[in-house]
Amino acid sequence: MKVISSKEVLKNKLFRVVDEVATDPGGFEIHRSIVRHSGSAVMMAVDKEDRVLLVRQFRLPAEKEMWELPAGRVDPGESVTEAAPRELREETGYEAKTWTLLSSFWASPGYVDEKMNLFLAEDLTAGEQQPMEDERIEMRWFGKDELRQMIRRGEIEDAKTLVGYFLWLEHKEHKKLVGSTPS
Repeated sequence: MKVISSKEVLKNKLFRVVDEVATDPGGFEIHRSIVRHSGSAVMMAVDKEDRVLLVRQFRLPAEKEMWELPAGRVDPGESVTEAAPRELREETGYEAKTWTLLSSFWASPGYVDEKMNLFLAEDLTAGEQQPMEDERIEMRWFGKDELRQMIRRGEIEDAKTLVGYFLWLEHKEHKKLVGSTPS
């Protein structure tokens, strides 16, 4: 497929929307409106007690408050590895000494090009939150079993948080297996 036309129809500080047309050599054509986004960093902050830090804030598209992993946009000129510590500090006040990329995934590739980069943040130090002026963020630590129950009850509805939880469990299992394997 090759993009043969692209027209910007909306631009704001977070994303832009373009109408694009692509064709293949056989003449098959796709026309889509696409939300172009610079990508985001998602932080799964885990403390020494194996608890996960979630934030709760009102999400206008969902029309409700949601518990979710802290996350934020990669700013222009910034790498995702620079965005992750900045966003964790802004949303929670925490800083992490140890960072592990668990996965990168597309949020909703049918119409959004946002790539989410999920980091495990460990060896944490508390600090002061620095939320943006349009953010009211509540924070709380959750144990693994409490999170599992919230997921089962449908209380965690945010995709990045669901992905993060299950990848974190897989990461913990892998570390346990690798750590127990004789050299």
